[in-house]
Amino acid sequence: MKPDELHRMADKESELQKSYKYRINVCCSSGCMPIGALKVLRAFEDSIEEFRVKELCKVARTGCIGTCYVGPSVLVEPGDYLYQSVTPEAAREIVLQHVVNGKPVKKLLYSNEGFFKKQLRLVLRNAGKIDPFRIEDYIAAGGYSALLRALTKMAPREVIMEVVASGLRGRGGAGFPTGLKLSFVANSQGTPKYVVANLDEGDPGVFANRTLAEADPQSIIEGTAIAAYAGGAEEGYIYIRGEYQLAVQTLKNAIAKAKSLGLIGGNIFETPFSFNIDLRLGAGAFVAGEETAILASIEGRRAMPRPRPPYPASSGLWGKPTLISNVETLANIPLIILNGGAWFSKIGMEKCTGTKCFSLTGKVKNPALIEIPMGITLREVVFDIGGGVSEGKQFKAVQVGGPSGGGLPADMLDLPIDYDSLTKAGAIMGSGGIVVVDDTACMVDTAKFFTDFCVDESCGKCTPCRVGLFKMQQILERITQGEGTVEDLSLLEDVGNFIKEASLCGLGQTGPNPVLTTLRYFRDEYISHIVEGKCPAGKCFKAQKKEEDTR
Repeated sequence: MKPDELHRMADKESELQKSYKYRINVCCSSGCMPIGALKVLRAFEDSIEEFRVKELCKVARTGCIGTCYVGPSVLVEPGDYLYQSVTPEAAREIVLQHVVNGKPVKKLLYSNEGFFKKQLRLVLRNAGKIDPFRIEDYIAAGGYSALLRALTKMAPREVIMEVVASGLRGRGGAGFPTGLKLSFVANSQGTPKYVVANLDEGDPGVFANRTLAEADPQSIIEGTAIAAYAGGAEEGYIYIRGEYQLAVQTLKNAIAKAKSLGLIGGNIFETPFSFNIDLRLGAGAFVAGEETAILASIEGRRAMPRPRPPYPASSGLWGKPTLISNVETLANIPLIILNGGAWFSKIGMEKCTGTKCFSLTGKVKNPALIEIPMGITLREVVFDIGGGVSEGKQFKAVQVGGPSGGGLPADMLDLPIDYDSLTKAGAIMGSGGIVVVDDTACMVDTAKFFTDFCVDESCGKCTPCRVGLFKMQQILERITQGEGTVEDLSLLEDVGNFIKEASLCGLGQTGPNPVLTTLRYFRDEYISHIVEGKCPAGKCFKAQKKEEDTR
């Protein structure tokens, strides 16, 4: 594709979209499809035929806009009228009233005004608004303008400088400065160089990366291509777990469309830069999200971590310099190139810039996919965006960072969400999971649940993780069965801290977090199990039975 052809395509598609008075965007994500989204999509298509408004109204299949708890969701433009829990019957009424008569159906409109108010949708700016299977939609929304600018107006080092100036940190959990990682790869000796976009997302209940791929796959491809240009790579892979069937389908289509237009391949935009990208499917192991385990999997070996150094930036895929970044990280890069690193650095906090996508789940009224500016508090997320817990229940804790994150109590709700604050509190940013816990939960049992998961997912390669987490699991089992001792608490802390210090990879280094944070903030519940012989929440069977037998 020639540089001017991109602009012509964008203008042509924009004019086509303007020719419609209305655009109906139907969420057909993997969250809405099981509850009838495709039937709703067909109902809209049938209704515009029935009422003969096909020339007036465009019906589009889109990804998730984030309101997962009231799906299928439908966004009608202009005006961003969001309809909730839409049925095929409701689709006909929306076409009749909103499109034909020009009167939105108020009773069907999304009613939570606060949901979007405190969000800032940058990475998810196109989610729910473009058809992920049409590259033309992405281009009309400004897609590939950043790649064009980088290739025709910037040297690789200038791209890196903008990313450094932005303050962007890795969104996969570790928070390493992205610009610094790019410079390491660019300065490494050896060819070929590779870029790997990490879309493994193994945390249970976390779906932000999957949703991005389903809603806006081209943003991942464009960000990966710009990173490859900056780092001097000509080959790339998107590593995605095989269970994400819709995301895999969407990405395959997106890569094929980008290649067909010459946006991926040889001499992109008639420049010397060439870049090819492909998918690699993982088997779904939690540890496969660790960067060196990803390298092993792509090379055809079992996904197991290896010691570092050497780091992938100097010795990655097949021993060559490799940039591994989370897909959300890469999707931020086009925005930085178009708007400048200084612009991005003013969003969020000084040492933690930009936004972060989170999956908000658990005992919260509005479980959803959200994107928030760094520095917003947990209270704002749980209560202003999430709506708090169900009526009659009390907020108890929030698990931040997935199964190897930390459980934080109510008196820490005003903690800002940033890498340093969460780490200091004993939690982690992780890949973007926030699980709300109400007063019906037992925090000891909750810690055991997450420890069970980490034990199951440990690859077993290093002894601290393999044996240490299993030892913690055994102790927690005794405590939840009413057979623990006070000495077990100090033993849990000693073993947990040793595992964190001695483990090979991030799974072991963070796996003890749920236990250590619940010991730190909910120690009274452990004491109740051990000393009083009861579970305050009534979750732990033998402990509760022991209390009943004593009566």
